[in-house]
Amino acid sequence: MSLYESWMKKAFTQKGQSVDAVWDEYLPLEQKIYEYILSEKIQDMDCKISDIAKKFNMSDEQAVAFVDGINDILPEPYDVNTLEADTEVKLHIEFDKLYKKMVEYRAEHLYSLPQWNGIFTPDEQKILFKEQKNAKTVINKGPKIGRNDPCPCGSGKKYKKCCGANL
Repeated sequence: MSLYESWMKKAFTQKGQSVDAVWDEYLPLEQKIYEYILSEKIQDMDCKISDIAKKFNMSDEQAVAFVDGINDILPEPYDVNTLEADTEVKLHIEFDKLYKKMVEYRAEHLYSLPQWNGIFTPDEQKILFKEQKNAKTVINKGPKIGRNDPCPCGSGKKYKKCCGANL
């Protein structure tokens, strides 16, 4: 079993619910990592999973969970299922992307850290926050099918008498 699979087994029940005790232990550790990254303005971390665990007094599984959390903003995301304690990771952090991802995940305990003030001004933080909150996914549904148009299924019937009849 990989470290990530082991983490997921501990952090979530078989029904997919969070195990509060596990998260209550993990979240303060994760916050300490971000406090360090922001206060030291670290944009590149090249180290082993076990190095992250040791430096921040956490398990290798928790270190993999951290990488999983930051994975979305990395230029080259990792397959977290393949990460082991001795895996060398290169974490390139773009602070604007990190801030926006924290806002997207509604991780107020992270995007409201005072260490952000050393990276962005309060006005810049407000702008990034609004940009992320206003970001919308646009779904292109394609051209609209009229009731009297031929059905796209190829039956030769009008849409309203075929696939559109049950709508």
